[in-house]
Amino acid sequence: QQHREIVILANKLEGDRWASMDSNVLDNLAEVSRAGFGEAIPISAEHGEGMVDVAEIIDKYTLEKRQRFGLPLTNEETYKKNTDDDNEKPLQLAILGRQNVGKSTLVNSLLGEERVIAGDKPGLTRDSIQVPWLWNDRPVQIVDTAGIRRGVKRERSDEIEDLAVLDAMRAMKLADVAVLVLDAQAQYIQRQELAIADSVVREGRALVVAANKMDLVVDDEYTKHDFARAVQEQIEVRFPMLRKTPVVAMSSLLGHNVKKLMPTVFEARDRWARVMPTGVLNRWLQDVMEEHSPPSQAGRATKIKYIIQTKGRPPTFLLFCNVSELPVNYLRYLTRHFQDSFNFFGMEVRLVVKKSDKNPFGNKSNKKSFVGIGGWKGRQKRMIAQLKKTGMPTKKGRRGKRSKS
Repeated sequence: QQHREIVILANKLEGDRWASMDSNVLDNLAEVSRAGFGEAIPISAEHGEGMVDVAEIIDKYTLEKRQRFGLPLTNEETYKKNTDDDNEKPLQLAILGRQNVGKSTLVNSLLGEERVIAGDKPGLTRDSIQVPWLWNDRPVQIVDTAGIRRGVKRERSDEIEDLAVLDAMRAMKLADVAVLVLDAQAQYIQRQELAIADSVVREGRALVVAANKMDLVVDDEYTKHDFARAVQEQIEVRFPMLRKTPVVAMSSLLGHNVKKLMPTVFEARDRWARVMPTGVLNRWLQDVMEEHSPPSQAGRATKIKYIIQTKGRPPTFLLFCNVSELPVNYLRYLTRHFQDSFNFFGMEVRLVVKKSDKNPFGNKSNKKSFVGIGGWKGRQKRMIAQLKKTGMPTKKGRRGKRSKS
């Protein structure tokens, strides 16, 4: 009824000895074929045998399904067409969180189809799955990752989970924006979730929090805005660096409020990649200095001369001072003021201090050497000529007066 094709795979059949040996393999394959799904395809997942046949069957049924629904034959056709027209790089989006918080369900809800496996059982997702996607004709590379548990809770013999966690962290490092999915049933932000958020910010990525499963806690008196505000307050209390981080309360299973996630993600990416004009930065610095100047160090007044942005993604700024470093408390004050002024929330603002005694924006004065034409050799020749003519050496700093002919 749903036009879904079913293919049976017979695993652990490496080589061809199973077809010639006196065994029941051929009889079992023949019996399976009577189920009405066609002949079983012999493969060996461990040795990689038969994977080409599986890939050909998947490609065949994919083309048939796309032709049946009138879709382009490949994703690349639509993807390249839109990216070439807009010349916009795809947004790299990583979905992170603990196990069984609804990451895969969120991905399926965003895509509008059952693209990845989702269920109540924790640990279903093992590998990071990349899905190219177009949201409002804007390219997105969305990555569904495995659940990240604390190291003490993992089984030491389960190397697969360790590799899955490493794969998830690798996806986070390559992302522009990371969405941290929380579980409303927990009621409080877990320590592992704070560790994930810290890793995202320290890596220089933009962070958006998706407070999932709000349908379990929201009612007529406790609205989704109250829920989002409560999550934001918990983050600010336990992690001041992430204050005012964008939080989207949603229910990925029911699709409630999921549509507000992508606009928030693109706004976070735009702030993360923004380049500030130097004039705006220095006017801000002047206002900050007038409001609260930096403390003196070793009896010497601390001066911040100017500020420039060295790069975006993540936003990094260089402070030129007459000292090699600023107090940590004052740097926190500058960071907080900067975030409030320019809305750089949900990401790390990197302020780097550099000692400098010169202002590159000042006027450069060219000192005169008073050596004259020809340099020092020309001056030496003139001194010798003056000595031969008058018998007196030339006074220092003055040329001899020319005699009238």
